[in-house]
Amino acid sequence: MKRFLTVLSLLALSATALWGTRLALFMTRPRDPQSQNSAVILVKRGASPAELTRTLQNTGVIEDADRFLLGGKILRRWNHVKAGEYRLFAKMTPLEILGVLESGISVNYSVTIHEGDNIFEIAQTMSEQGLADRARILELCKSPEFMGLLGLKDPLPPSMEGYLFPDTYFFSRTMSPEDMLRQMHRRFKSLWTADLAALAQRSGLNRHEVLTLASIIEKETGAPEERPIISSVFHNRLRKKMRLQSDPTTIYGIWETYSGNIHKKDLLTPTPFNTYTVAALPIGPISNPGVLAIRAAMSPAQSEYLFFVSQNDGRHVFTRTFAEHSEAVKKFQLDRKAREGKSWRDLNRKKEGESP
Repeated sequence: MKRFLTVLSLLALSATALWGTRLALFMTRPRDPQSQNSAVILVKRGASPAELTRTLQNTGVIEDADRFLLGGKILRRWNHVKAGEYRLFAKMTPLEILGVLESGISVNYSVTIHEGDNIFEIAQTMSEQGLADRARILELCKSPEFMGLLGLKDPLPPSMEGYLFPDTYFFSRTMSPEDMLRQMHRRFKSLWTADLAALAQRSGLNRHEVLTLASIIEKETGAPEERPIISSVFHNRLRKKMRLQSDPTTIYGIWETYSGNIHKKDLLTPTPFNTYTVAALPIGPISNPGVLAIRAAMSPAQSEYLFFVSQNDGRHVFTRTFAEHSEAVKKFQLDRKAREGKSWRDLNRKKEGESP
C-alpha cells in the first residue's frame, strides 16, 4: 500500500508538473507568430474575466480561452485589468496580451475640429466616429451647470460655441463626452494668453464680444489674408450703428431647420443671432474661430469699407458705398455666368435638382 501511494504521489506530481509546463508554454507562446491580424477589444468597466476571455478567443487573438483564463488567475493578473479599448495582435503571447490589458493605454481616434466648425458640426463629427452621442454633446454644450464647472460664467454664455478650440484631438471611446469637451475647452484657455487679453482690452471689446466677432469673420471668408479687412467692415458698421447683415449669422440662428438655401423670409425672421434684425453683435459666437480670426477681430485693417460681396472664388470685393456694392452684386452674384459652378447658391440648387 505504501508503495502504491508513493507511486501515485509521484504520478500526481509528474502530471502537475507536466500540466504546469504546458500552461507556461501556452502563456509564453503567441497563437500565430507570423500573423498580422489584429482586433480591437473594448473592455467595459465591470466586465468579468470569463466574458473578456471569450471575446479574445472569438476574435482569434488567443487559442484557448480556458487556459488563458486560468493562467490569468494563477498569476493574479485579472484584478489589474483596466477598462479601455485595446488593439491586440494574434502574434502576441498571452502574457503580452495581459500586459496590454493592464496598461490602460487605449486606442485613440483623431478628431479634427476645423476653424469655423460650430457645436452642431462638432457633435456630428464625434457621433459619426462613434465617440459620443450627438444629442449628449449638444446638451452639454448648452448646459449652464457644465459651463459653470468649466469656469464659463460671469456672464454665462448661451453655449460653449466659440470656446472650443479648433485643433486635432485624440480621444478614446472610453472617455466621457464631458472629458472630450473639457479637453477642447482647456485647449482654448491655453491659447487665450495674456497677450490676447491685453489686445482685447485695447480694442474695447470683452472676450465674449471678441469671440463672437471672430466667429463671424471665420465663417465669412476662406481667404486668410482677408480676415483683417472683413473685420474692418464689421467694425466700421458697428461704429456707424449699422446692422452687420451677415448671412452666416442668419443661418446659425436656424441651423436645426436650415435646408441649404437661405431665403428672404429667413433674413427677416428675428433670432438672437440674425444680424439682419439685431442691430449689434449677435448674442454669442456662431462658430469656433482660430487664432488668426480672433486676432483679426481685435486688430482690424484700417479702411472705409462698409460692404463686401463674394466674387465666387473664396475672396471678396470690398466697397465703401451702397452704389458701389450694388454694382459688385450685379457683377458677381446677379450675373449667372459670373457665379455659375462657383456660388454656394448655385451649388446648393444643383444638389437639390433645381435650375439656377
